Amino acid sequence: MKAEKEAPSKAKIISQIVLFMCLGSFNSGGVLAVNMTIPNTLIRGTLGGEALLSVRYNSFSLDLPVIKWQLKREKSVTVVQSIGTDIIGTLRPEYRDRILVFENGTLLLHNLRISDDGIYDVEISITDDTFTGEGSITLTVDESISRPYIHMEALSVLELSENVVLNCSHDNGTRTTYRWFKGGKPLTNMTRFVLSPDQKFLTITRVLMGDDDIYSCAVENPVGNMTSLPIRLTVYRRSSLYIILSTGGIFLLITLVTVCACWTPSKKKRHPARKPLTHFYDHADLSPINHTDDVLPKMTAHNGIKAVTSLYILQQKDPSMDDSSSNSIGSPSSELDNPPCYTSGPNYTGSLTQSNGSPACSSHS
Repeated sequence: MKAEKEAPSKAKIISQIVLFMCLGSFNSGGVLAVNMTIPNTLIRGTLGGEALLSVRYNSFSLDLPVIKWQLKREKSVTVVQSIGTDIIGTLRPEYRDRILVFENGTLLLHNLRISDDGIYDVEISITDDTFTGEGSITLTVDESISRPYIHMEALSVLELSENVVLNCSHDNGTRTTYRWFKGGKPLTNMTRFVLSPDQKFLTITRVLMGDDDIYSCAVENPVGNMTSLPIRLTVYRRSSLYIILSTGGIFLLITLVTVCACWTPSKKKRHPARKPLTHFYDHADLSPINHTDDVLPKMTAHNGIKAVTSLYILQQKDPSMDDSSSNSIGSPSSELDNPPCYTSGPNYTGSLTQSNGSPACSSHS
């Protein structure tokens, strides 16, 4: 009986020993990998500042860890590789004097540049461990924002003016977003207030008296925000007389433009060229007066008596005469029907005779 009682107790003890051995082997197999934790997977850095890419790992091995940091690009770039805190090899030129590795694998970057922006992969391995610890941290690098200011062409406008544009400008800052305020209250896209796609420009399409107010803009990016100094937009009311005069002026301008566009210079009829009087002399068998002759009366003998022959002077018509007179003179038939008249000089011998049967003309004093 005694031997039968001792047999089950021995079997129970053996089974417990086997169970503890299995549990021990299971636990020992669990620590054959490096367990890594990353407190923050997104780090925001400022241009010229510092960024701490913090990691932690656990291992039962007493050996120093091998730590490797890489920056993701089309082809990954090795930032640093170390055994513990001792850097292996030579750093790339862009990382010299800017890198510090801690015992727990944390990486510190000094004097941040825009090119440092990206995703960093970290690997920690230990010789005795089968699996390495892996993780990723995203680093953004931005430039701090300078104080913005509002630019506009004029600080005062007339009522009903069109397209008054306010520009929120700043000298420094990356990855910026904009907000507008009127009288301290946020502005959004409305009927007359139009914001550009990036909200940097505010356009008032038709200014009213209610738009006379204080305006400001705020600029933000991942590392900070700044608000501009407020400016006042002054709106003046248009008087009724001004509206009437401006409307009348616009109508008059349109009328003048229309008249000038439709007007064409009129072509006056040219009078036919007057034919020379030699045409008349050819028909009347008369010779024109030679201006080179003496203008004094010539003495001729008539029946033995010296007489003074009258000097006939051709009378030229006034250019200001009407068109009917000019047309009658210009045509050959009128010259033949009405030959030019001659004015006689002083009558020394009484009656004068017309030569070659030409008709007599009345003398003009």
